[in-house]
Amino acid sequence: MGGAEITVSPPVVSFRETVLEKSCRTVMSKSPNKHNRLYMEARPMEEGLPEAIDEGRIGPRDDPKVRSKILSEEFGWDKDLAKKIWCFGPETTGPNMVVDMCKGVQYLNEIKDSVVAGFQWASKEGALAEEHMRGICFEICDVVLHSDAIHRGGGQIIPTARRVIYASQLTAKPRLLEPVYLVEIQAPENALGGIYSVLNQKRGHVFEEMQRSGTPLYNIKAYLPVIESFGFTSPLRAATSGQAFPLCVLDNWEMLSSDPLEPGTQTANLVLDIRKRKGLKEQITPLSEYEDKL
Repeated sequence: MGGAEITVSPPVVSFRETVLEKSCRTVMSKSPNKHNRLYMEARPMEEGLPEAIDEGRIGPRDDPKVRSKILSEEFGWDKDLAKKIWCFGPETTGPNMVVDMCKGVQYLNEIKDSVVAGFQWASKEGALAEEHMRGICFEICDVVLHSDAIHRGGGQIIPTARRVIYASQLTAKPRLLEPVYLVEIQAPENALGGIYSVLNQKRGHVFEEMQRSGTPLYNIKAYLPVIESFGFTSPLRAATSGQAFPLCVLDNWEMLSSDPLEPGTQTANLVLDIRKRKGLKEQITPLSEYEDKL
């Protein structure tokens, strides 16, 4: 177009933010007017629960009785607790949730919508790199509210809920999840060595190798991180003399083992790159800015 230069940026891969274990302590945030306090903890969801939410087996429109039955039988939840789920997020259907653990708090239902709005906002833009959260259950432990309704409106509660959610995420060993492709490759036996060597270079691992009956071809199934998949086809063809044909489908999310809060680790560098790309401050906002002291 008129000799304009085209700048090609590196491919963008979206990550997810999660937590590794239950918050090391209950965190508290005060509203801007200092009259309301929210206490919260974060914990990882049980294995398989985020997938069940993604598949629509568990969701916000379910009958609470049916939902609590699935949660108690399949995931070991307490039946009463399963009925106290306030919402799912992001986008009201995502694989994160807020659960009410409070006992006898006055005016709690009046702030429910504001807390849900703060949660939708926070779960869409996590504390590490403003990526979507995944597989986190936020538990409201206690709430202290002003007796006058005018002092506990949305303007006071929404930003407070967002801050306390970020604080609880940062105290629960936050981690990044990377998307992983399921790769299916068809190739003859003499090409298998080349396939394995290319997959090893790209952090992929083979979990199934089967010969198709009546043919000399093998079916290979492997997991390959999406971030490593760019430029995967060319070396694969080169290593197998053009005999291997890969087919990639997004399969799951895998946790990166290193700590994003520890400078110099692979995950910390990834978070830094994402933050630079989004135009955010390079430093992750510290916990002290989200949490208030008693």
